[in-house]
Amino acid sequence: MQLTTVKPDRRRKNSRVEKVAIIGLGLIGGSLGLALLQGGLVGEVIGYDCDPETTRAALECGAISQVVFDLQAAAREAELIILAVPVGNLVQVAKDIAPALQRGTIVTDTGSVKESIVRELEAILQPPAFYVGGHPMAGSEKAGIRAADRYLLENAVYVLTPTPATDPQALQQLDDLFRAVGSRVITLEPGEHDLVVAGVSHLPHLLAITLMQTAGELAAEHPLALMLAAGGFRDTTRIAASDPIMWRDIFLHNRTALQKMLADWRQQIDIMQAMIDQNDAAALEKYIRQARELRSQVPKRQKGLLPALHELVVTVPDRPGIIGRLATLLGNEDINIINIEILRVREGEGGSIRLGFTTANAAGLAREILQRAGYKVTKYE
Repeated sequence: MQLTTVKPDRRRKNSRVEKVAIIGLGLIGGSLGLALLQGGLVGEVIGYDCDPETTRAALECGAISQVVFDLQAAAREAELIILAVPVGNLVQVAKDIAPALQRGTIVTDTGSVKESIVRELEAILQPPAFYVGGHPMAGSEKAGIRAADRYLLENAVYVLTPTPATDPQALQQLDDLFRAVGSRVITLEPGEHDLVVAGVSHLPHLLAITLMQTAGELAAEHPLALMLAAGGFRDTTRIAASDPIMWRDIFLHNRTALQKMLADWRQQIDIMQAMIDQNDAAALEKYIRQARELRSQVPKRQKGLLPALHELVVTVPDRPGIIGRLATLLGNEDINIINIEILRVREGEGGSIRLGFTTANAAGLAREILQRAGYKVTKYE
């Protein structure tokens, strides 16, 4: 008679996840760890990273509560495993942890490419463990654990990419957890996800990189070029400062969707070049005007795919505590500010502050309250 060892089921219905393992402690992994621990959403976060210095920094800043130096040990301990490694490493890491997975363990990833990754990881991470693809739509031009931020995922879209093979209960547990972190969770089919992010995330990164390369060639002949670059150029190319390895892997793994978006973009460049070559002022103005109208439909200064905020601009004097004064006025009326930014300031005189609200009603009430208090308030355009 052959004896079979039955692994215990780690999945507990209608209860929170107590022990999470985060594999990869960079910006996203570290930020998730901070949000989970500091928010009291889980009991423990086990951390693993191939770089000992990163692991030490993650422990020091409170992104993890326990360090492990063995992938399978991390997998064996956890009820939920978050693979926050570069896209190019996901498949190998999944293979490494697969033998140690317990019955009912949930595994998700944070990769920004989904179709090929989900297909491969579903083949590797099969029941009795459960895999659900994921992608937090938040980030920064800064990388690494030192840039981790507990609130990086606050109000950011968190995309989950279920397939017919996805376990519904595992999907629901992740949905609940990431909503508790503060994210707006949506579900997309993996292929649709890849096409959408190719257009609104991957293509812009590629264009920023090529703009910087073009400016670099110009600067080689005209050394003052980069020094004269205006704020618009810096804003447009900011994301070119992102992690080279991460973006190398993203471009290659999402190449089919990115190739389509590049073809569409080249067509737009050809259209615009033809109008310039033909000196067609009317057509060029119409084309620019259409772009401006489309631009007005893009959510302002927000993370991911969120609908537009309802925003106000408040003109204020340059006085200590002025932001706290605005917050107190609105907080006393149970109005929550979900986004705040100093737009302009002249020291000793005053400036303007942008306030964001989730509903038009909240923004309208805030406007009335602030105007009654003597502030000039306008809608943010």
